[in-house]
Amino acid sequence: MTSKLKIAGWVALGALAGGLTTMQFGATARSSMAPLPMEDMAQLARAFGLIKSDYVEPVDEKKLIGDAISGMAAGLDPHSVYLDKVGFKEFRESTSGKFVGVGIEIGMEDGLVKVVSPIEGSPAFRAGIKTGDLITKIDETAVKGLTMDQAVKRMRGDPNTKVVLNIYRTSESRNFPVTIIREEIHVQSVRAKIVEPGYGWIRISQFQERTVEDFVAKAEKLFKDEPKMKGLVLDLRNDPGGYLESAIAVSAAFLPKDVLVVSTNGQLPDSKKEFRARPSDYAGQFGSDALSRLPAAIKTVPVVVLVNEGSASASEIVSGALQDHKRAVLMGGQTFGKGSVQTVRQLTADTALKITTARYYTPSGRSIQAKGIVPDVMVDESANGNLYSALRVREADLDKHITSGQGSEVKDAAREKAREDAIKKIEEANAKKGEAPKLAEFGSPEDFPLQQALNKLQGKPVVVSKTMTERKPEDNKN
Repeated sequence: MTSKLKIAGWVALGALAGGLTTMQFGATARSSMAPLPMEDMAQLARAFGLIKSDYVEPVDEKKLIGDAISGMAAGLDPHSVYLDKVGFKEFRESTSGKFVGVGIEIGMEDGLVKVVSPIEGSPAFRAGIKTGDLITKIDETAVKGLTMDQAVKRMRGDPNTKVVLNIYRTSESRNFPVTIIREEIHVQSVRAKIVEPGYGWIRISQFQERTVEDFVAKAEKLFKDEPKMKGLVLDLRNDPGGYLESAIAVSAAFLPKDVLVVSTNGQLPDSKKEFRARPSDYAGQFGSDALSRLPAAIKTVPVVVLVNEGSASASEIVSGALQDHKRAVLMGGQTFGKGSVQTVRQLTADTALKITTARYYTPSGRSIQAKGIVPDVMVDESANGNLYSALRVREADLDKHITSGQGSEVKDAAREKAREDAIKKIEEANAKKGEAPKLAEFGSPEDFPLQQALNKLQGKPVVVSKTMTERKPEDNKN
């Protein structure tokens, strides 16, 4: 394999979680170890012929073949997908960190599109779309029955075109339409500031192409503004993923040189890889080692990493590496659990198949798939407890998700109860105040988890969650 191993940030396509993706373009020869099942292929050909001859109206042959491939891929797991001409073009565009759409991070719940978070400053954000909203229709198309990718494609389009989303707001028990004008979305992936004298905060919202340069620039300024830095909070909450090289580089910024950051493993020899904290594993894409400009103190300053249920893929790589090497204390909620690698193999000049080819593992050998990273210290979303964490979609909630491959996995009945309790709590709060309770903006003085992280760095008491416990992985229902 000559191409780089990358993560495709699925925020760019409107989905919830990023996915480790190998970009392997060019048709590949089929392995001689697995000959085609001719009898089954003949059955497929007969079905194709019957549909062509007997269906009520003529059907395009290319559409039939595309639908057959799409069905095969969709039956595997939530992240394997057939990329048709439009989808393949959008996939390539997604790696740039910019896209044309409405600007929301989504998941699927009960067959509907659920808003995980509107991207700050996006058309959806300005239109008042809120976390937890359910999208029931996109223009005139009902969402029920669509895959996540199909829903995403309908929300994407050309700049300055409109799309009408029908919203069901559970907190208000009402339906209403929202008309949004699509535009190019630019996600600013790194923010930073001094939150208290001696203590800095760096937030990465997505691991994009420019994340490493932006991270270095922000870190340089922080240490320049506060030469006597006593502690740093790395905020990865709601970070759905992005470039693998960026995740390795951010990990390497805090870790000793050459230590293991992440490994991958699957059936193919090319899927068995190790990635370490060294320029050769992260700087190739960027042309130079941007980390060389970082102040030496970043290697030793005490660090707390904030994570939650929306922290996925690349952010789980960083948090898992820093946790395993005991370089940082992880605080917050258990992460999303996106621990699989997808490989994009080109079928024709403008179509491809994206299939899951490996799982990735933390330095200690833990599989994150369908479980996630468990924080060292569980902390609620707010001083009043968890408002929305139980409602957030995670990998184990996705239909046909693959298992971790490490031991038995059992259904977590407590999670369903937590969902019901959370919905009841929000409805009660809504009835009393007239609207659903809101969480504080990340990085603000009212940001409860951030304040607990600062307490940890300063040696003060931390308000630990009394209700959050480690979630058990759920059984794969394939």
